Amino acid sequence: MTAFFFDHALLPAGWARDVRIDVADGTIVAVQAGSSAGGAERIAGIALPGLPNLHCHAFQRAMAGLAERRGPASDSFWTWREVMYGFLAALTPDDVEAIAAFAYMEMLETGFTAVGEFHYLHHDVDGRPFTDVGEMAARIAAAAEETGIGLTLLPSFYANGGFGGVAGTHAQRRFLNTPDAFLKLLARTREIAADVPDAAVGVAPHSLRAVTPESLRHVVEACGGGPIHIHAAEQKKEVEESLAALGRRPVAWLLENFEVGPRWCLVHATHIDDHEIARLARSGAVAGLCPLTEANLGDGIFPAEKFLPGGGRFGVGSDSNIAIEAAAELRQLEYAQRLQRQARNVLAGEAGHSTGRRLYDAALAGGAQALGRRIGSLEPGRRADIVVLDAEHPDLAGRSDDAWLDAYVFAAGAKLVRTVLVGGATVVSEGRHRARATIEERYRKAVTRLMNR
Repeated sequence: MTAFFFDHALLPAGWARDVRIDVADGTIVAVQAGSSAGGAERIAGIALPGLPNLHCHAFQRAMAGLAERRGPASDSFWTWREVMYGFLAALTPDDVEAIAAFAYMEMLETGFTAVGEFHYLHHDVDGRPFTDVGEMAARIAAAAEETGIGLTLLPSFYANGGFGGVAGTHAQRRFLNTPDAFLKLLARTREIAADVPDAAVGVAPHSLRAVTPESLRHVVEACGGGPIHIHAAEQKKEVEESLAALGRRPVAWLLENFEVGPRWCLVHATHIDDHEIARLARSGAVAGLCPLTEANLGDGIFPAEKFLPGGGRFGVGSDSNIAIEAAAELRQLEYAQRLQRQARNVLAGEAGHSTGRRLYDAALAGGAQALGRRIGSLEPGRRADIVVLDAEHPDLAGRSDDAWLDAYVFAAGAKLVRTVLVGGATVVSEGRHRARATIEERYRKAVTRLMNR
């Protein structure tokens, strides 16, 4: 048993002072507000439940900034994708592990304590499976263990290059699997994850353009329990192609053809109409929003203002890792709504409510649901994933309670993150990860080699 004492903490019932949290085997077993520090390790600051990152492609961290030069034609997601294909062509397992560890370290230093790795880089550079079909999954798991971040590993099923069962391209060779080959990969991934503390495994059909209705159904029915994540309606072109091939918009087709519910996370869901908004909100599924990446790629703006009042659930992710920061994803989500509406505090809900608090609470709940793990709250039975803000920082001077969260989300951001615990283990102290020097040096060598090849 380990005990921690916090001056302030955000508990399910609200803000509390002098909070003792007892932890056993990484899980919270008791929470006592108005307690004394006797026998407990005192950690100065403001304790928050760690925010889950529900959508990440870790390897893309190393290409951040490489697609910011305009090409001869109009740039879009589709031209960015070609840059990404060229970058990943030479990635080795060692590279993937080094890059993932660096990305996960940054997540921990900036307020994320768990990650959903939407993992589709499965094969060797020539497209052939590794001797161990789970080689790349094992490298992701190793990076998670090294950094201490909580992991939900989501092997991605990618069978086709476009709607209608179009064959995958040469550039996609490292992603592609038949349904049966994917299920073997999934079984191996579960073996790998079993050795990672408190890890979860789900499945991630890449998108409706990358599977057929038949192969999607086969995989979903065969995978058993666990989260199901899928990219949906990220781009207008995808919606147009879905209408042509399936007769329905992507989100509408999924809702009509599968029992989309709490196990599901529809990533992006940017281009959805009013009918889809209402049905998705009622389904209990999570909308996986990645506001910084969606802005970087020019995807569009998720209709959060319409989605949330209907009971819609959402979480946030860092996706392409163009920038990694928990508070910044929430800030960008609200700011996009403000720009579109030309209004302020759009997602706060009711008059007088804190926008930062509403966003943070919603992203905690939606992220925990999407990752299929007992996280996202400081209460017994949940993993002891805790982010502690620096109460002495000038940006928090004279503030308290929800005003702390508003300052964190909209003003100070990651510079407030002082201490981070995952499963009760301290992984970040004074804002710096315990293994930063080693991880950073390995990352620098990997990226230097990739840039100079």
